[in-house]
Amino acid sequence: MKEQENLQINNLHCWGDIPEEDYYKLQGGIKATKSFYTSPRGLKLFTRSWLPSSSTPPRGLICMVHGYGNDISWTFQATPIFLAQKGFACFALDLEGHGQSQGLRAFVPNVDSVVQDCLSFFNFVKQDPRFHGLPSFLYGESMGGAICLLIHLANPKGFDGAILVAPMCKISDIVRPKWPIPEVLSFVAKFLPTLPIVPTADLMYKSVKVDKKRIVAEKNPMRYRGKPRLGTVLELLRVTDYLSQRLSEVSISFIVLHGSADVVTDPNVSRALYEEAKSKDKTIKIYDGMMHSLLFGETDENVGIVRNNILSWLNDRCSE
Repeated sequence: MKEQENLQINNLHCWGDIPEEDYYKLQGGIKATKSFYTSPRGLKLFTRSWLPSSSTPPRGLICMVHGYGNDISWTFQATPIFLAQKGFACFALDLEGHGQSQGLRAFVPNVDSVVQDCLSFFNFVKQDPRFHGLPSFLYGESMGGAICLLIHLANPKGFDGAILVAPMCKISDIVRPKWPIPEVLSFVAKFLPTLPIVPTADLMYKSVKVDKKRIVAEKNPMRYRGKPRLGTVLELLRVTDYLSQRLSEVSISFIVLHGSADVVTDPNVSRALYEEAKSKDKTIKIYDGMMHSLLFGETDENVGIVRNNILSWLNDRCSE
């Protein structure tokens, strides 16, 4: 607990030292809140919302899921702030073991339980009378994209669309542990699932292209810097193998966005998702030369291109 307090004391926001409330006012007067939500299994999860200014009624609801080792309070905020400025009500939660939510850091023993946490929270949000009648969308980055697809498969009619940013439908062979490591890890994980020993490079440096943005990402006090835990890696391998075999069952309207130079998640699986999904309304954007962190780690020009593609897709599916 003391370590957590020290992190918060030393935490300058990714935009600098302007207090959150003042910063939001500078972003068109959007309204932002933060709170804790207790999931049905009793897990205390940290949540945030970013809403359009009081003079702008929301046009749609966006339920957002971050990626592995990340959280919703640092650079992730830039996207919901942008979308709130454009009239969308955005909600997100720190997943189990991430950010300010309960759980051992970066330990995800069961993704199915995480899916149910998200589904429960998003359904709770959708019950708010302010959002009745509005189209609702899932939004996920990397592992969060895989979780969004799993949410859809668990509740096929629950959402009107999905925005999938470099979704982890398969872990790239470049960062996937090589044989015989998975077999050895599987054996050891039965006894020591929380052990952080999986040999892999820091994904942040494989995700963020711009050097000065790497510095900002590195300063995130909540970012997990340890090696991946055995149980988490095996669970992600299980889930991505499962998802890659069920792409043809995806029926939700979606846009999938991926960089061609992504070495963390495989852009070819996003292509396969686009080809195999039975969705009648599906869009794919592959960005030449872009890496994994499309909405922060690229040049500002590239980030603007990706943002505008997402906004255009939303605008075509929501009333003004």
